[in-house]
Amino acid sequence: MLLLAIETSCDETAAAVVADGRRILSSVVSSQVAVHAEYGGVVPEIASRKHLEMISPVIGQALQQAGVAMSAIEGIAVTRGPGLSGALLVGLSAAKAIACARAIPFVGVHHIEGHIFAAFLEQPVEFPFLALVVSGGHTHLYLVEGFGRYRTLGRTLDDAAGEAFDKSAKIMGFEYPGGVRIDRMAQDGNPDAVKLPRPLMRDGSLNFSFSGLKTAVLQHVAQHPVSIPSAAADDLCASFQRAVCDVLAAKTEAALRETGARRLVVAGGVACNSGLRARMRDLAQSLGLELHIPDRSLCGDNAAMLAVAGNYYLEKGAASPMTLDVTATWDMDSIGEAAP
Repeated sequence: MLLLAIETSCDETAAAVVADGRRILSSVVSSQVAVHAEYGGVVPEIASRKHLEMISPVIGQALQQAGVAMSAIEGIAVTRGPGLSGALLVGLSAAKAIACARAIPFVGVHHIEGHIFAAFLEQPVEFPFLALVVSGGHTHLYLVEGFGRYRTLGRTLDDAAGEAFDKSAKIMGFEYPGGVRIDRMAQDGNPDAVKLPRPLMRDGSLNFSFSGLKTAVLQHVAQHPVSIPSAAADDLCASFQRAVCDVLAAKTEAALRETGARRLVVAGGVACNSGLRARMRDLAQSLGLELHIPDRSLCGDNAAMLAVAGNYYLEKGAASPMTLDVTATWDMDSIGEAAP
């Protein structure tokens, strides 16, 4: 099946053409980072308007790069949620319009489901496996037993890891988005220089909390102002990144031992972080696990990742109805086998 995939859950307008849910023929991502930078974060109304402006050009570019005409597309996978309602509506409306005009099926896919199966675009992973999804809005651990079969083992209780990165970067005086800069500066810093907490690391649960870590950074900066660039700023970035990775690694290891899973997928935007990638490689090696972390181009929000699950659902005949609406919040546990 030749699929067109569309992603507009937050501040990237993305489209891709994927064959058989595995082979990427094109993947186009139009970022809104520059648009939202002056506000220090994503402004939902502005994001929606930018999606409206870019959705047609991005889809056209994806088709052109793939070297296929719209008439060759056999189905559409589109993000239904979770995300910003207005942003999601742009992508879903475009998918419905194309599906209606071409008389082809479309399916609404869970955004996090897309992230988890991005790894399959490089190499299929045998079920069951453990998935750690780390992004700006999510820090979750799932046991993945098959398409549509997910069990949430742990979740963030407040700030997600990616949110903590960006908010802590703002506290340090970095421009939005600052998480990438923390990663870059951490490579020159001493991760033991600043004592920071590891929230919930040994509470016995598999849940996460990063608000206390963010507050600790705020208190440290208030007492020890940092200039940029400086060794002190590098040290703070390295210490912060180490604290986040300590918590993620500890919870992931606990989940692996609890479930007995021998395969681990790490996904989401924060999976681009060099410190986290290295830490997960070390963990996998120490436990003798099979580790899958997608290429950085597949970790951030993109449309190609939706095609893996989308292709599966459409081949099973589980197309979405034209009455499908977006859902800003959507629990993965409720998806159900072949019932997106």
